[in-house]
Amino acid sequence: MNQKEYRELYESKAFAETYLYEGNDLGARCKENSTVFKLWSPLAVCVQLNLYKDCESPAFLSVAMKKEEKGVWSHLEPKNCHGVFYDFSVTENNETRTTPDPYARSCGCNGTRSMAVDLDKTNPDGWELDQPPKASAEQVIYEIHVKDFSHDPASGVREDYRGRYKAFTLTGTTLNDQGEKPTCLDYLKQLGVTHVQLLPVYDFGSVDEAGGDDQFNWGYDPQNYNVPEGSYATDTTDGVTRIRELKELILTLHQNGIGVIMDVVYNHTYRRDYCFDLAVPNYYYRQFEDGRGTNGSACGNDMASDREMCANYIYDSLMYWAKEYHMDGFRFDLMGLLDTDLMNRIREGMDREFGKGTILLYGEPWTAGESPLRDGKHPSVKTNLDRLDEGIGVFCDTIRDAVKGHVFEETVPGFVNGGKGLDTQILKAARGFAPAETSFPVKSPNQLITYVSAHDNLTLWDKLMITMRPGKEFDRRWDDVVRANRMAAAICFTCQGRLFFQAGEEAARTKHGDENSYRSSVAVNRIDWNRVYEYEDLTAYYRGLIAFRKQMPGLCDKTKDAQKRILEEKNPVSGVVWFCVDNREHPEWDRLLVCCNSTDKPFSIDLPQNVWELLVDGENSGLWKDAKQVTASTVVERVSVSVFGRKRI
Repeated sequence: MNQKEYRELYESKAFAETYLYEGNDLGARCKENSTVFKLWSPLAVCVQLNLYKDCESPAFLSVAMKKEEKGVWSHLEPKNCHGVFYDFSVTENNETRTTPDPYARSCGCNGTRSMAVDLDKTNPDGWELDQPPKASAEQVIYEIHVKDFSHDPASGVREDYRGRYKAFTLTGTTLNDQGEKPTCLDYLKQLGVTHVQLLPVYDFGSVDEAGGDDQFNWGYDPQNYNVPEGSYATDTTDGVTRIRELKELILTLHQNGIGVIMDVVYNHTYRRDYCFDLAVPNYYYRQFEDGRGTNGSACGNDMASDREMCANYIYDSLMYWAKEYHMDGFRFDLMGLLDTDLMNRIREGMDREFGKGTILLYGEPWTAGESPLRDGKHPSVKTNLDRLDEGIGVFCDTIRDAVKGHVFEETVPGFVNGGKGLDTQILKAARGFAPAETSFPVKSPNQLITYVSAHDNLTLWDKLMITMRPGKEFDRRWDDVVRANRMAAAICFTCQGRLFFQAGEEAARTKHGDENSYRSSVAVNRIDWNRVYEYEDLTAYYRGLIAFRKQMPGLCDKTKDAQKRILEEKNPVSGVVWFCVDNREHPEWDRLLVCCNSTDKPFSIDLPQNVWELLVDGENSGLWKDAKQVTASTVVERVSVSVFGRKRI
């Protein structure tokens, strides 16, 4: 068949009626005295299971699998095959292809062969008692890459754990191992974030797991969706080690009050000629009407989430990670390539299994190119927010750009770094609306991820440097740039929505202007722990904002009525905006007044009647700990945010 004929077949009603398999048992399932292998390959005329003792040796057993209903092939092996490697030989159209298992739960080095695994044998001590952290009044999400986190020798992490899952399990690490300034896990606890969002930790294809520790990639290149990445494990050849050590990471973070969110990439795969296409040619990938493959991911292919078995795969995969690995949430890369029906199904399933809203779900509400869905399906882009469950959040790129400047035009500034005409956009951001987006149907702040930087594009520090100090001396401290950084954070932390920031943003993280460091050197990407303490004042400012935000009900409200908390807003002069927030549940301050002054001069503000105290200013985000009364007419310093609290009468 040609590409167009495959498309017509797969999207026909007859194909779905004949081959839609609703079981959740594909792959290898180990039991005490048996292992069942199942593969969905509806067009195959025969399928052979091959078993191996390792990733190099020839098969010690090859056996024909039995054809079942709905396009499933199965074989029962009368023993527990834990640790046995396997793959399938699929014959179709007089061609035999050998493929790893799309549903594999573990694999050998680089995923060339799948591995059967008895999951009960992968659990670290205490796993059965693991519980998610107690829910916080606010979610503050910290985006971090496993290798970035601890690769720097200054992290104080032992050498064999640097850049690996195990680094997250260590307590007591300090800067340069000098015993004074906390790093890694202890630093995260001190910072106060509630969740860590890990850049991809499934098995990805862009790093050679047998290569050296200096290799680097963000990991947006899925290869085995249900298998942890092996390059972060202390033993890349053992399929159990990667599972156990990722579970240890999660267990340790949970024990320290931090949830774990998994960055997932169900929009495309590393390459087409791998397990999905080898098992069922062209089924899992989206096509135009003429049969050409779409490329809305800009990575060469798009997963066909609008086809039933692909949708089932994505749903089952997510449920597996949530149940088996105790993940607390999922961030969807290019979520616009997934259809709204599937996203709502995922939300409903997570709510049913774990409780409403317990598992966080959010993603990028855009695509990188054209990728048309089947009739009746709608992409999960921001103009379709009204079609998405209120419990599915999206990154608000327009808030990001209003604060610091256009993300793709590096010299274009935003509100905090010299941009003009952005006052109204900042006020809209405070209310939980996307600035300048009339077609962004937000149901409540629960749907918004408020942020100013992420792994993509320039770091916040680099963007500020390029717009404010064109000489690009990224390693030099500039007090005006630090001031703008503080202001950007303060605006973000006083907007409605769920809070998110890139690891190191709180310490002037620089990649020296590298705006797409997905495969740059580790030295460019890793956290510079010496720099964290060189900018300790900036870090302290973020720490204070996080603690402040958590205790202010007026800022934490995620309900559809949250917009009503904005009682008054003004734009007295260009570059200055202020607004009042209903904070009535707080025992001390029943109202907050937030004033943002982006001008280069102090601004005198006349506070409404009653007694007001200064809680946050441009230098100190912890004034609320010992708040002092201010006069009715007070000053907000240049390029800064001040937050005042009205004393409860």
